[in-house]
Amino acid sequence: MIFYFSGTGNTRWVARQLAEATGETLYDIAKELLKAQAEGTHQVLDYQLQAGERLGFCFPTHGWQPPHIFREFIRRATFHTGADTYCFAVTTCGDNMGEAMTILNKELLRHHVQAVSQFSVIMPESYVCLPFMKTDSDERVSEKINAARQQLPHIIDVISQRKAGVIELERGATPRLYSYVIGGYFNRHMISDKKFTVDADVCTRCGLCQRICPVEDIKGTPPVWQHNGHCTSCLACYHHCPVHAINYGNITRKRGQYVMKSVESNS
Repeated sequence: MIFYFSGTGNTRWVARQLAEATGETLYDIAKELLKAQAEGTHQVLDYQLQAGERLGFCFPTHGWQPPHIFREFIRRATFHTGADTYCFAVTTCGDNMGEAMTILNKELLRHHVQAVSQFSVIMPESYVCLPFMKTDSDERVSEKINAARQQLPHIIDVISQRKAGVIELERGATPRLYSYVIGGYFNRHMISDKKFTVDADVCTRCGLCQRICPVEDIKGTPPVWQHNGHCTSCLACYHHCPVHAINYGNITRKRGQYVMKSVESNS
C-alpha cells in the first residue's frame, strides 16, 4: 500500500511510479478521507496489509512539515501490519524539507511502525504566496524533473529490495529552525482559504477549481471558498485555473502557475 497526497501533481507523479514499479496499491488520502465522510464513518479508516505488502507514504513538504491533512489521515487511520512489514516514505519539496520526516515518524509511532528508508525528491516550486517564493523558470522545471527521473530508479530499487536504513534527505542548513520555528508558524497561521479571490470578469466558469480541490472546499462558479478550516493551501485551484482568474490576495497576480504536466487531470 502506498498512501499519497498531492495538489499540483508532483507527489502524485512520484507515487504513481513507485506503485507501478512495486505493484503496490495506490491510495489518495484526500479521497480516502472524503469517502469516509460520505459514508458517515468519520473516524474509521481501516487498512489490512497482506503478508509481504509494503507500507509507503508519499507527501509534499508544506512549510517544512508534512501537510496537516496527511497528519490527520495518519492519526485517524488504522494500519494492520505484520512483524515484517516494510515501511518507507518519500517527500517532494522545492529545495529542502527540514525535519518533515522526523515529524512523520513521530506520527507513525502511534501505529508502532517507522519509515525505515526515507527520501526527498526535489521538484518544481508551487508555493507562491510569500514575497520571496515564485515558480521556477521553465529551464529549472526541466532540470528538476530530469534529476527526479534519474533518482527514482534508485528509490524503486531500495523499496523493491526492502532495504532499511537508507536515508537520503535534503534537510537544509538549519532543519530544526525551518520545521519547528518557521514551519511551525506557517502551518499554524498561514494555512487558510481566506485570502483566495476570483476575478469574476475573467473566470470562464469551467468548474475546474471545484473539481480539482482535494478537500471539496470550493463550491459553485465563480468559485466560493467555504472557510471551514479544511483548506490545505495546496494551491491546486490557483495553479490549475486556465485563465489565472484565481489569486491569493494580490501577491500572486504577477506570479506564475505550475502543474506537473503528465498528471494535469485529477484522475
